Amino acid sequence: MTNEPKVVAITGASSGIGEATARRLAADGHRLLLGARRVERLEALTKEIGAAGGTAAFRRLDVTDAGDVRGFVAAAGERYGRVDVVVNNAGVMPLSPLDALEVEEWDRTIDVNVRGVLYGIAAALPVMRAQGAGHIVNIASVGAYEVSPTAAVYCATKFAVRAISEGLRQESGGAIRVTLVSPGVTESELADGIRDPAAREAMKAYRAVALPASAVADAIAYAVSQPPEVDVNELVVRPAASAQ
Repeated sequence: MTNEPKVVAITGASSGIGEATARRLAADGHRLLLGARRVERLEALTKEIGAAGGTAAFRRLDVTDAGDVRGFVAAAGERYGRVDVVVNNAGVMPLSPLDALEVEEWDRTIDVNVRGVLYGIAAALPVMRAQGAGHIVNIASVGAYEVSPTAAVYCATKFAVRAISEGLRQESGGAIRVTLVSPGVTESELADGIRDPAAREAMKAYRAVALPASAVADAIAYAVSQPPEVDVNELVVRPAASAQ
């Protein structure tokens, strides 16, 4: 492992896995740019990291806007001189059965979970190619490996993130490392966006055993800390007591 400080841009950093990752990587000495739509949370987190001796800044970010994502990654480079790691973490999970015909929810899920990751990659690749090195970390889910009722669209987006990550790894030629992190049930606000009553109720039982977000942050930190010749490709992190 290496303790060399890196410049890390994290999307979806205002809560859950993104927030926990910011805390962990800042504690490891990395310099951060945090992005999300809830600026007041980013501001509070940035101040907390600074008070603890870490280095962080923030910028409002909508991952469904390709130009905004380009500006976010560019801002990290302008502030710190380079961009070593981009963590594509932003995601949504509005579950419902397909016959509920929640087409707007489907579109939003695809926009955030798939296009948001692609926009992050598109913003990072030119910068990292010019540097000759970089690391893209994409956050998927155990839903990238299995499908459950009410989660068809959500799982489809995570299957897509898994496929995109593997394609990027094969194309990178080793200069740019690619890591897919797939958490099992994790303490977060993801389930708060479920409007379908049956799906919301089912999710209560499904989420009865959950990982702390810090456990996933630790997995991300592990991948980021590896020396340049080591590429951690996939990490699946589940609660020990979970059957899913």
